[in-house]
Amino acid sequence: MKIIEREWREAADLRQPRVGLALTLLAAVLLRFWALGQGIPYMLGVDEPEVMDRAVRMIKTGDFNPHFFDYPSLYIYVQSAVSVARFLFGAVRGEWSSLAAAATTDFYLWARAVTALLGAATVGVLYLGGLRWGARTALLAAALLAVMPLHVRESHYVLTDVPATFFVTLTFVLSLRAHERSTIASFALAGAVAGLATATKYTGAIALVMPLLACWMTPSARPSRFVASLAIVGACGAAFLLTAPYTFLDLPTFLNGFAKLAAVYRSTPVTTVPPAITYLKHLYNAWHWPAALLVIGGLVLGIVRGIRGPARVKWTLVVVFTLLYYWFVSRQTLVYGRYLLPIVPFLALLAAAAIVSGVSQLRRYEIPRSVRNALTVTLVLLAIAPPAYTSISFDANAARTWTTQQAYEWITRQVPRGSKITIETRALLLPADYRAENVTQLRLTPLESYAASSTDYLVASSQCYGPYLDEPQKYPAEYGDYVRLFRQVPEVARFTPSKEHPGPELRILKVKP
Repeated sequence: MKIIEREWREAADLRQPRVGLALTLLAAVLLRFWALGQGIPYMLGVDEPEVMDRAVRMIKTGDFNPHFFDYPSLYIYVQSAVSVARFLFGAVRGEWSSLAAAATTDFYLWARAVTALLGAATVGVLYLGGLRWGARTALLAAALLAVMPLHVRESHYVLTDVPATFFVTLTFVLSLRAHERSTIASFALAGAVAGLATATKYTGAIALVMPLLACWMTPSARPSRFVASLAIVGACGAAFLLTAPYTFLDLPTFLNGFAKLAAVYRSTPVTTVPPAITYLKHLYNAWHWPAALLVIGGLVLGIVRGIRGPARVKWTLVVVFTLLYYWFVSRQTLVYGRYLLPIVPFLALLAAAAIVSGVSQLRRYEIPRSVRNALTVTLVLLAIAPPAYTSISFDANAARTWTTQQAYEWITRQVPRGSKITIETRALLLPADYRAENVTQLRLTPLESYAASSTDYLVASSQCYGPYLDEPQKYPAEYGDYVRLFRQVPEVARFTPSKEHPGPELRILKVKP
């Protein structure tokens, strides 16, 4: 018992490392705010307009029905409030004198800042949850999340995944707190935050399993586990309806939209690779093999501790939610790496616990503390350095002047407003005073049709024509189409990628003399 007690005390080390925590939070903030404005307004992230167009429309029309239910509406409302603050700030500075004068892209930087703040705040929330494992485990888990490339990258965009991850992580911490306090109010609070996670992204509903598990693993729950469970579910439902009210007020549209969305996620897969394998690749590419091995070790440790103890509740919450969520998203045919974000804090916690607990076990063999400390430092560096390098590289690359920015600036300088421009892909967006159209591939429309429709310019992207020009034997028809297009339409500008200017090659072609 004395040996076990010494091991626990070393693993826990309840002295909170304030300097380490401050540095970790600072790193989290810097990585998420660095290059935050990249791509505004010419190259927005995929699905960012789904949130921002509706948020800005709300403040311009006063209609708070999103008329869109691919996402629940909480984060749209949050961004609507942020847009009000941004408009008032801009009006005071003389940027505009009416709502009509403000473009949606004017609100993006502030909107992204909210996502970045929630991403950094998640690091702090994870630290609070990790303290149940000890201060060193909490700090290491927070550091792993702070530099995790997937979380860093997605914290740069106005999407629902990072905010949902914040609420899921907060639900976890409040579930542990409810288990410790055993009161109906604490359980209801955890359930309410799970409702906020659901109102941010539908898959956030899986977070409800954590307060329910904590409740049923707390025999002393007052007044009873059954009543506490009802409070959890009721608070979750109430929080969801309060923050996504048109789910109920516009029930037919919600049901139709949800059914359509569910059909998309159940559609025929575009690849034969199982989603579970694809998600594993996403995690491995983000964290690399040292941290990946530690996550596996932490998961095994969590399963053992969840079954045998000690502290079964905290381990059970981490393991059950992680496996349940991973199982759920792996059954969907639509696969994006950002869908994994809600379990990333839990994986960071498992990896951190594996390091601290694993090194502590060496006390059994009377290995000197200095050796154990050296091993801990080595494992920490191996776990943190690769993802940190990837995140820094992403930010540094994003901060450069991309070819899309060069093309955007050239067009806005050289091409008259009102010109009709057809652009391949959505990698380049133009102001509203251009008659711009984004298409899949330029080659799919005959050149005569462009001339007949009074198209002035075409913008070709190597994201489309590149594979065909690189492998003409493999794509003879597509190769021929683009070669004819480039021969028949004069090129007036070309922007070629380089180390200083990443992005696709863009060719601007003038259709009309």
